Amino acid sequence: MTDTYEYGLPPIEQVATMSGRDVLQSIVDGRFPQAPISETLSFWIVEVGEGTAVFEGEPGPHLCNPMGSVHGGWSLTLIDSATGSAGYSTLPPGVGYTTIETKGNLSRPIGMHTGRVRAEAHVIAAGKQVISAECTIRTVDGKVVAHGTSTLLILRG
Repeated sequence: MTDTYEYGLPPIEQVATMSGRDVLQSIVDGRFPQAPISETLSFWIVEVGEGTAVFEGEPGPHLCNPMGSVHGGWSLTLIDSATGSAGYSTLPPGVGYTTIETKGNLSRPIGMHTGRVRAEAHVIAAGKQVISAECTIRTVDGKVVAHGTSTLLILRG
């Protein structure tokens, strides 16, 4: 079962005046749309806090590799999205970020029938130029299917 969301980009003039956490909370609350990539890859931001972000994803046949399992790049993209959002949640208005590096470990295969997964990310360290964050992806019964880290570059101005 997938959720019904609006997809698109929030108004840039509004985003420029909001903290990262406020932007993300507006997405969670439905005031801003989910990111376009969320529609394509069937995952969504569902919670945000100071230095934390939670995404949920719905594996399906549209994500499978030729072997019939969900492509590992899906988990890595989910890790990158959740860790990036966790880092973004700490930033003030007018400040952005970009990923420098994301690393992932695929612990268990994800199949098209695995069911919903939950990616929980939090900031490990935040400096003036770089943020480090980690993420764990679990099935609804708590099994770890993937985990990883991201390093983010803060973009001022």
